Amino acid sequence: MYRKLSKYFLLIGIAVGIAAAPNANGQAKPSLILGTTTSTQDTGLLDVLVPRFEKERRIEVKVIAVGSGAALRMAERGDADVVLVHSPTSEQRYIESGDLVDGRLVMHNDFLIVGPMDDPAGIRKLSSITEVMRAIAARSIFISRGDDSGTHAQELALWAAARIDPKSLARREETGQGMGATLNIADQKRAYTITDRGTYLALRKKLGLAILFQSDPSLRNVYHIYVVNPKKHPTVKAAEARAFIDFLVSAPIQQWIASFGRDVYGESLFFPDALH
Repeated sequence: MYRKLSKYFLLIGIAVGIAAAPNANGQAKPSLILGTTTSTQDTGLLDVLVPRFEKERRIEVKVIAVGSGAALRMAERGDADVVLVHSPTSEQRYIESGDLVDGRLVMHNDFLIVGPMDDPAGIRKLSSITEVMRAIAARSIFISRGDDSGTHAQELALWAAARIDPKSLARREETGQGMGATLNIADQKRAYTITDRGTYLALRKKLGLAILFQSDPSLRNVYHIYVVNPKKHPTVKAAEARAFIDFLVSAPIQQWIASFGRDVYGESLFFPDALH
């Protein structure tokens, strides 16, 4: 039986509680549970990587795509075997608590501030992210994920740097949903939001939102992968988790990540870091 997961998590693949399918010898097929951020799912990255891993390594993967905060809490409970997340400050707490081990830097992209193409807050002409956040706060609606994800954590850090209490903003709304849904809501409300580049590019053709601010050093968005510590959580399938990490940071996969999305979007959605 797989470990019982919170009903709030989205399980991609075989539902929790169903035993792994037996192989030709009648033995349970090796498997693992991957807790990850929604951006790796929304961009289509895992739609390619997971089947390739399953074919090459003969290990079945159950993907649970939630915000990074929720994925990290899964690790804390031992409800995942491996986590792929993008919230470095939050990750550090779980490293220090002993819930995460064997961390590897996998890739990065960046965060963007997007909004209506006519830019009612006038942020396109601004030169600093602090000015951008203050202008949005004063002049427009901001849509927040509000879901304790890595993107949400980055947003809160930007408000703090601008010395603005987000709770004081009457026109700031929280969706409590993933990046794709939040972008759609921002589009419908002609509002601003923060997004990772990969998810925005993957959905851009369906949105009326434009990139209005980018390339600030504070907007770098890094992804790490960790094994959930089997010494603290004895049910963790550490060998399978390490196999997935080895696969993700291998030269062929890192090279593939470097080109992922370029043929469709004209630029890569992620940039590999494991071989540097």
